[in-house]
Amino acid sequence: MPAFDYEVNGLPLHILVVHAVVVFVPLAAVSVLLAAAWPAARRRLGLLPAALATVALALVPVTTAAGEWLKARLPSAPLIEQHAALGDDLLPWSIAVFVVAVLLWLYDRFRPRLAERMPPGVVRAVPWVLLVLAFAAAVGSLITVVVIGESGARAVWQGTYSPDPLPR
Repeated sequence: MPAFDYEVNGLPLHILVVHAVVVFVPLAAVSVLLAAAWPAARRRLGLLPAALATVALALVPVTTAAGEWLKARLPSAPLIEQHAALGDDLLPWSIAVFVVAVLLWLYDRFRPRLAERMPPGVVRAVPWVLLVLAFAAAVGSLITVVVIGESGARAVWQGTYSPDPLPR
């Protein structure tokens, strides 16, 4: 059975799906943080943060695998190696955002039952714990996306263009 071909219309899949990661990971992170910090937003957003986190989580390994496929077809370069190494750091953060998104949805859905079965202090502490987890996961994923994206842009563009317009 042949290996999966990470090309679309002759273009490496990585350069296409990386844009979706750059959109969905921050959207998921911000929506999870918003849902954790603002109960009214959590109720209005419903499953949206979890849905965004699911899409982001699904895109990360696809993008990483497509990047590895592309890396094997490029000349060895330190900037590409650095970008590839950093790319592996996003999956744990995406998992964290997804888990917090699901926990927030579950908490909101089952809060009345929790209030009946748990001490009031525990019920009051849960949103604060979720807020701290959401903040950590959101900030970690946002910083990681920026660092990976910057290293990828540097790997592609550093030294490949002229600061001045070229004669035509």
